[in-house]
Amino acid sequence: MSVKVSDLTQKATDYAKAWCSKDPEAVAAHYSPQGEITINRGEALAGRAAIAEMATGFHAEFPDLVIYCDDIRTAGDHAVFAWTLEGHHVKTGNHVKLGGWEEWELDDGMLVRTSKGWFDAKDYEAQIQGAA
Repeated sequence: MSVKVSDLTQKATDYAKAWCSKDPEAVAAHYSPQGEITINRGEALAGRAAIAEMATGFHAEFPDLVIYCDDIRTAGDHAVFAWTLEGHHVKTGNHVKLGGWEEWELDDGMLVRTSKGWFDAKDYEAQIQGAA
């Protein structure tokens, strides 16, 4: 499968909007029903329900969460979605701005089969604690 850059750009834009909508089901809808995400080599979260639960956690941590699409790259049915997360942490009130990316494997319907997400966890925690 070869993905058109314009289609992938639209998917990435829509995915970022889903995160900003505060609707975890909208985030999960970008994944195939058996899709999975792994963040920073953690445990794989499989299925839309698990992905929606993960998104719920981020929305709870950052009530004003915004995800920006910084860049998108494609190679066949693989893509890289580069993003910036920004918001205020619910417990500390500290502003967090952090970059990262997801490596996607897409199915024929442009749904994410697998995602490997990456961000600097130490920087993330330091910003939450106000030590950055």
